[in-house]
Amino acid sequence: MRFRSGFGYARGVQNGPRIGVMGAGAIGLYVGGSLAAFGGDVVLVGHERLRAEVARYGLSLSDLGHAPPRRIPRGVLRYETSARALADRQIVLVCVKSAQTIEAGELLGSVLSNEATVVSLQNGVHNADLLRGVLGGREVLGGIVGFNVVARGEGAFRRATSGPLVIEASRNPHVDALLAALSRVGFDVVSPRDVRPLQWSKLVMNLNNAVSALSDRPTAELLVDDGYRHVLAAVIEEAVGIFKASGTKVERLGPLPVAAFATVLRLPKPLLRLVTRAQVKIDPEARSSMWEDLRLRRRTEVEELNGEIVRLAASCGRVAPINARIVELVHAAEDAANGSPVLSAEALRTDLGLRR
Repeated sequence: MRFRSGFGYARGVQNGPRIGVMGAGAIGLYVGGSLAAFGGDVVLVGHERLRAEVARYGLSLSDLGHAPPRRIPRGVLRYETSARALADRQIVLVCVKSAQTIEAGELLGSVLSNEATVVSLQNGVHNADLLRGVLGGREVLGGIVGFNVVARGEGAFRRATSGPLVIEASRNPHVDALLAALSRVGFDVVSPRDVRPLQWSKLVMNLNNAVSALSDRPTAELLVDDGYRHVLAAVIEEAVGIFKASGTKVERLGPLPVAAFATVLRLPKPLLRLVTRAQVKIDPEARSSMWEDLRLRRRTEVEELNGEIVRLAASCGRVAPINARIVELVHAAEDAANGSPVLSAEALRTDLGLRR
């Protein structure tokens, strides 16, 4: 099932379900704030730093296009720092980093009613399963955020790539109301019965995150620089080979099938630009969340992305040396605590053992 609506032309969503966001960083603020901007009943829970920023400046949400930003004045948006604020929520969107999934689930399990539905809007493919393990019989749905959001400071957040919001199908009327509300406020919403093949597809798209983090380059630059795009092609090609070897089902999340990604990245630059525009729109400001994690000296999600390819390879008696080395490089950068190591394309190529 798919819903579509244009940014900036939503009707009110005041009659929707009571929604909570657990882990209201850039993604959580953008999604939850968009609903709140049109009257949705939304409570956000996150870190004190962002709570103070929103309290001081309010919230300003802008899209890829030229529509005016959606603004929520300071003092209007309800942003808390304790999961207890979500006790009466009918749906909670979990947007924490993968490493915090179990902790977030345990906190929610201690406050939510048994009738509440939890939606994992996180990277990786196993977070919904982890949440089910700690939330008892509560409904937990897998999801995907197919776009990137950039924090610009002073309460301003900009959506920097195109892509859908994917939420696993449910018979729960509150979930139907959430999907409709998200569509009305401008998101391209997809609700499949089986979300896992789309999660694997999104994981492949996210394999660029580590290259962005290690190179200190924005996403758009990686796709046009001859050196970096050939590194990306090798990383993705290895992953696709592991999917085939393991029998892992993958479905396209955009116009192009995952199997075509590596080929497209090796096209002559003019052709590459034409094809990538059909797949995704990218703002020049777009950078990976992994790059931000290194900058802020936080643990990254490399284990849930490139590391997932390494584990999948092992499960079918294969190896994924390129992705394994990417994992090692990112962990070394985490331990160094100096942000991105700013590796050139040539340095990455050499370290990964790639031919020219």
